[in-house]
Amino acid sequence: MGLRGRVALVTGASTGIGAATARAFGAEGARVALTYRTNKDKATRVAEEVESAGGEALTVRLDLEDRAGIASAVSAVVERWGGVDVLVANAVRWGGSAPDFSARFEDVPAEEWQAMVDANLLGTADVVRQVLPSMRARRWGRIVLVSSGVAEEGLPGPGPYGTAKSGLHGMARALAWNAGSDGVLVNVVAPGLTLTERVPSLGSHYVDAFAAAVPSRRLSTPDDVARLVTFLGSEATATSPGNWCARAVPRPAHRTSAGEAVSDGRVPKGV
Repeated sequence: MGLRGRVALVTGASTGIGAATARAFGAEGARVALTYRTNKDKATRVAEEVESAGGEALTVRLDLEDRAGIASAVSAVVERWGGVDVLVANAVRWGGSAPDFSARFEDVPAEEWQAMVDANLLGTADVVRQVLPSMRARRWGRIVLVSSGVAEEGLPGPGPYGTAKSGLHGMARALAWNAGSDGVLVNVVAPGLTLTERVPSLGSHYVDAFAAAVPSRRLSTPDDVARLVTFLGSEATATSPGNWCARAVPRPAHRTSAGEAVSDGRVPKGV
């Protein structure tokens, strides 16, 4: 896919979708900078897997709530490899506890809203700001923003996470116009519930119900998502800016839908 020797920065890459994406880029011969916030040991293991797959690897700490740290992380990558060709903005702030689907909108403190938006929207925007200069200079770049199907379909509960993630969709459209003429293509991937390490905490009842609500009767794995992300981060997407690629967000006893990216950013619906 034309990624050999390209520099890919994958944030939130110590586990789950980010780790699978880092390995996928490594298998394509890319130079992969993978970031972590607290799981340094896990990130180191993923870096070893990237190198075993045929790529080069660098681990860097990055916290979406630390603006100076974001700048330092990107600077470390640029210093090591001269720039960034591909950004996969996958890092996320989940919050300190499991989601409370019964919580009322008005009962969520303003501080929780602020923290969720600061990290997942503004923090991601800051990572983009840091990598864009080198992409513009090279007249080539790929940015993949990892959102969530919750941003489109919603989910029971108060909504700070989905609200913050939906902001990435507007950001992608703005970036597509702002940076597209410089060879930088921007797309959004919005996975539904994916079988990452966090899923078992929801309980088998929820997981089985979610899977039953998907036409294929199976949930996506991190590798499934990583294959799409790697494609969008490659030379294979020469004219695909600003699209929204969604995986069905299953909700028991509710309608589900799947999205397919099209050239004007609309998402046709189907069951």
